[in-house]
Amino acid sequence: MTAGETPVWWQQGVIYEIYVRSFQDTTGDGIGDLEGIRSRLDHLVALGIDALWLTPFYPSPMKDFGYDIADYCDVDPRFGTMGDFERLVADAKARGLRIIADLVPNHTSDQHRWFEESRASRASPRRDWYIWSDPAPDGGPPNNWQSEFGGPAWTFDAATGQYYYHAFLPEQPDLNWRNPAVREAMFGVMRFWLGKGVAGFRVDVLWHLMKDPALRDNPENPDWAPGKPPIHRLLPVYTTDLPEVQEIVREMRGVVATKPDGALIGEIYLPIERLVRYYGENLDGAHLPFNFALIEAPWDARHIERLIAAYEASLPPGGWPNWVLGNHDKPRIAGRVGAHQTRVAAMLLLTLRGTPTIYYGDEIGMPEGTLPAGAARDPVERNLPGFGLGRDGARTPMQWDGTEHAGFTTGTPWLPLASRDPTLTVAAETDDPASMLALHRALIALRRAHPALSIGRYVPIAAEGDLLVYVREHGPERFLVALNLGAEPASIVVDDGMTGRVVASTFGDRDGEALGAAFTLRGADGLVVALD
Repeated sequence: MTAGETPVWWQQGVIYEIYVRSFQDTTGDGIGDLEGIRSRLDHLVALGIDALWLTPFYPSPMKDFGYDIADYCDVDPRFGTMGDFERLVADAKARGLRIIADLVPNHTSDQHRWFEESRASRASPRRDWYIWSDPAPDGGPPNNWQSEFGGPAWTFDAATGQYYYHAFLPEQPDLNWRNPAVREAMFGVMRFWLGKGVAGFRVDVLWHLMKDPALRDNPENPDWAPGKPPIHRLLPVYTTDLPEVQEIVREMRGVVATKPDGALIGEIYLPIERLVRYYGENLDGAHLPFNFALIEAPWDARHIERLIAAYEASLPPGGWPNWVLGNHDKPRIAGRVGAHQTRVAAMLLLTLRGTPTIYYGDEIGMPEGTLPAGAARDPVERNLPGFGLGRDGARTPMQWDGTEHAGFTTGTPWLPLASRDPTLTVAAETDDPASMLALHRALIALRRAHPALSIGRYVPIAAEGDLLVYVREHGPERFLVALNLGAEPASIVVDDGMTGRVVASTFGDRDGEALGAAFTLRGADGLVVALD
């Protein structure tokens, strides 16, 4: 972005994902709620974030914990009331925070009235709102398509003699986005929540929305082998990322565009070269197709350096980058790279060019949770045990203080705490200048104060071994970021002109230190240096 351009909020800002069930319970039922989020807004203001992305809070049978929606335009009683949501939006706005709603347009619950009407009869006006097909000649499923959550992606409906398609659970039938009535109904849902004051949407499984109308078999994956997750046995050529999806993304963008500075964010697990198509040919697609490359990357400096370069090179002109370290579907960053590297990871996330998204709890270094054998709540783990796909460990309750249930609830938490370490809480870290929370606050404050760290250019600096080094610059401002992704100390030598003063360090103990062109990083250490 050039010095003369004016960024919009989602380019300069920081997004914070809240898994609503696990953030704060105010009723004692062990499940987080909207009023709980409202009660914790001061924490988010102090952290410095700009927008809250809320996972689904709509009425649901909770077969997939809210991603099976029975009513798109209401609030599930477990989470509160519409009045609670309206108060949350108003209080957030008063504090300068925006709310991003989770839109789940690929599928509904089988208890949604649309599906109940669709399955009532082959002659139902809503029959074509979902994907139905006659059985194969042998009476089995129409083709070989598989569910992401295990088993065939087709369920037989004996009453009408046809199968319906579900990319996920049988209780989550897929909508037929080739039907214009479906599109208009979902766009109406978007307009409803925009009218309630949301700033935009994170769109669930956006790349899944279109399926092959001929229902052709997906081809075998030549790289699959026994022991790998069964969903990877086939290449999803005819069930995901079809070209027709781009038309839907453009139409969604048009709905969001009715709100000034509205944001459209897409969940898209695709390689970078395919991910960037979702910006649209004329930047008329998603503002931010979620970039999950860091979530799936090995913690290796040279690999990450190449990853950043490939992403930057693949972005269309004017396309805005974004980065994600964690979410409700993947193991926490502390579980992936180890607690010793979480601070380096935070510094990487908050100093790269583009919009960062922080997952709740990562700001205090929450670890990955573990559940006793047989105690899984996640349908993925229950259906596909032993493949390491379970998501419960990333969804444990937020750790607010050192009380019995970490201040999350007065009842029994729906999932056990990830840690009972009283030092890994918001209360313990709030006034500790060397804490993980203090590091997050300092880095976000730097981003706010210095455009170079939010919208400035990314300039890689040659480094070796475990070191990752780059410069962020905008106008006269220049910052050097030096990260040690290894456990051993490492020395850095940069150009003679790169001298300056440390403005952020992973433990806060080097802030203010003057640095020359040669300096040393401890193991698992990082510095942000304001260059002279």
